[in-house]
Amino acid sequence: MDEREKQHWRSLRRSRPREIVVPGPGQESVWDYPRPPRLEASRRRVRVELGGRILAASHRALRVCETASPPAYYVPPEDVRAGSLLPALHHSDCEWKGAARYWNVRLGARIVSNVAWSYPAPEAGFEALRDHLAFHPGRVDGCFLDGVRVTPQAGEFYGGWITAEIVGPFKGGPGSEGW
Repeated sequence: MDEREKQHWRSLRRSRPREIVVPGPGQESVWDYPRPPRLEASRRRVRVELGGRILAASHRALRVCETASPPAYYVPPEDVRAGSLLPALHHSDCEWKGAARYWNVRLGARIVSNVAWSYPAPEAGFEALRDHLAFHPGRVDGCFLDGVRVTPQAGEFYGGWITAEIVGPFKGGPGSEGW
C-alpha cells in the first residue's frame, strides 16, 4: 500500500464512528464505492431461493455499489421464475435511481412481503436497471453468488449482499443512520 492509499484510509477512519476494515488481497471495501452509486455488470452466478424453489437464477445480473453498503444485485426479469412475484403496496424513492416498486411472493396461503424491488422508470444513468429485480437476502431463504450463501445487510431498509470479499463496516445497523 503506497502512502497515498494509507492517507486515504486514515482520513476515512477519522470521519466515521467505527473502524473501517482495510481490504486484503482479493477484497474490496464498501468505503471505496462511490456516491452516487456505480452500476456495473456482474459475471457472478446469482441464485435466490424461497420456499424450496428457485425464484431467480442468472449470470446476467447488474450490481449497484454505493458507499458504505454491500452491493445489491439486480436480476433481469427473464431470469426470474414466471408468475412468482405479486405487486406489493410498498414504494420507496432513491435520490439516484428513482421510484422503486416492491414485490411479494405467494407460497400457498402465505404471502412473503417486500421480497424484491425494481425501478420501472429509473433515473438517468441507471436506465439499465429498468424492470430488473433486486432481492432482499433477509427476506428469502437464501441468496447465493457462485453457489456461496450471502449474508444479508443489517436493517430492514437495505438489501445488500455481504460476501467474504466485501469488507465494511456496513450501514444498516444501529448507529449507522448518518453514513
